[in-house]
Amino acid sequence: GVAMMKLKSPPVNSLSLELLTEFAISLEKLENNRACRGVIITSSVPKIFSSGLDITEMCGKSVEHYTEFWRAVQEMWLRLYGSSMVTVAAVNGSSPAGGCLVALSCDYRIMAENPKFSIGLNEAQLGIVAPFWFKDTFVNVVGHRIAERSLQLGSLHPAPEAHKLGLVDELVPEEKLMEKAAAVMTQWLALPDHARQLTKTMMRKAVVDRLVAHREEDIKNFVTFVSKESIQKSLRMYMEMLKKRKS
Repeated sequence: GVAMMKLKSPPVNSLSLELLTEFAISLEKLENNRACRGVIITSSVPKIFSSGLDITEMCGKSVEHYTEFWRAVQEMWLRLYGSSMVTVAAVNGSSPAGGCLVALSCDYRIMAENPKFSIGLNEAQLGIVAPFWFKDTFVNVVGHRIAERSLQLGSLHPAPEAHKLGLVDELVPEEKLMEKAAAVMTQWLALPDHARQLTKTMMRKAVVDRLVAHREEDIKNFVTFVSKESIQKSLRMYMEMLKKRKS
């Protein structure tokens, strides 16, 4: 009764409109499959779980495109964070920004024990503010003080530090990652589904309800913010920097 979802959008599993849509549809299909009780989310791209939201979707596009893109980001999170299935993130590479959000939204996070891999909501480094529901998800995992400091500094935490902060639940050697994810899943599925599902809903309801109630306003805020010339400029500079790094 366990599915495996692998992110495969080389080179860095950027969360493009297409990938986000595919992600939400896949989750919905699993959710509607009575036989499926849990899902392990991982990456089939070496050394990267997901680099986060695709910057190209936010740069030089129309208001309509930004609206559609942001709605897809919301939809992915609402489906994953509110899922009735057991969700385990097997983080087998670095996971900044939106990639970190995907991991944070799962019930349990296991990360490969590699000091070169890092995870965190580093939006502040790009001059972007993490939306309130990113922040709420983060606070619910690591607590207010760690979240406040980490968000303000746009910190990316190396795997050992992420474990110490409680951002990930366990570190295991890379080759043992999937084995450990399966063992954790077995432990969680040993409980009666209804009790676990109702508890999860109770714990997460306030955060989910808050986005649902302010969804249109959140889209409007994103579109206004991302359309600003100063933000477009910093996104263009960031993209240039990435191009130089590649070359």
